[in-house]
Amino acid sequence: MGHLDRAAYSWLTGIESAVMGRHDDEGFGPGRGAGPDGERGDGGDPTALALKILVAGGFGVGKTTLVGALSEIRPLRTEELLSEAGELVDDTGGVEQKTTTTVAMDFGRITIRSGLSLYLFGTPGQDRFWFLWDELSRGALGAVVLADTRRLEDCFPAVDYFEHRRIPFVVAVNCFTGARRHGAHDVSRALELEQGTPVVLCDARDKDSGKEVLVRLVEYAGRFHTARLLESVGSQDGPA
Repeated sequence: MGHLDRAAYSWLTGIESAVMGRHDDEGFGPGRGAGPDGERGDGGDPTALALKILVAGGFGVGKTTLVGALSEIRPLRTEELLSEAGELVDDTGGVEQKTTTTVAMDFGRITIRSGLSLYLFGTPGQDRFWFLWDELSRGALGAVVLADTRRLEDCFPAVDYFEHRRIPFVVAVNCFTGARRHGAHDVSRALELEQGTPVVLCDARDKDSGKEVLVRLVEYAGRFHTARLLESVGSQDGPA
C-alpha cells in the first residue's frame, strides 16, 4: 500500500461500510464506480464505490495544481484563458502570472484498492461560477479548502459554504514561494474556524504533501460522519 493507503485505509473502509446503506438514497459520492461523465473507472464493477472529495478555495490558490498532482489519471480540466473582460472582475493580485482559470471543474481519481476510489473535484474559484457548487458538493465525503495567506479572505466563502452545509473540511494552506509563513493556529484563528477543524500546511505541487492533506481530511471526515451516524441512531432509539 502507498502512504495514503496505510494512514487512511481503515477510515475509508469504515466510511464505506457506514455509507453503503445511504448511498443511493442520499447520493453519497458520485456513484458506484461512476465518473463525472457517467463512465466507470473500475472495469465495470457494479459494486465499486467512489467517494467524492471537493477541492475548493479562492481564485488562483492552486486547486487545479493540487488535483493534477494527486490524480493517478490524466486530470480532466476545464480551463480557459483569462480575458480582458475577466480582468475587470477577477482579482489577480499576488497571482499576476496566472493566465488561465477553471470555468467548470477539475477532476482526478485515486484508487485506494479494488472497488474503492477517491474522486477529486476541483471547484471554480470565482463568485460567478458558484451556481455549480451545489451540484458538485452533493454527496461529498468532505472538502479541502485551499488558502493563500496573502489573500486569506478569498477562502472565507468556501469555509462558510461547507460549515453551513455540515460538510467536513480541512483548510490546507498552500505555501507559495515568497509568502510569509503563518502557523496553523494563527490561520485557524484568523478564519474563525469551528473548534476541531484541521489546518495543515502544504505545497499543492507536491504529491506527497497533497497526500498528507487527504489523510487529515479522511481521518477528520471519518470521525465527523461516524458521530453523525451515531447521533442519528441515538435519536431513532430514543423515547417515542
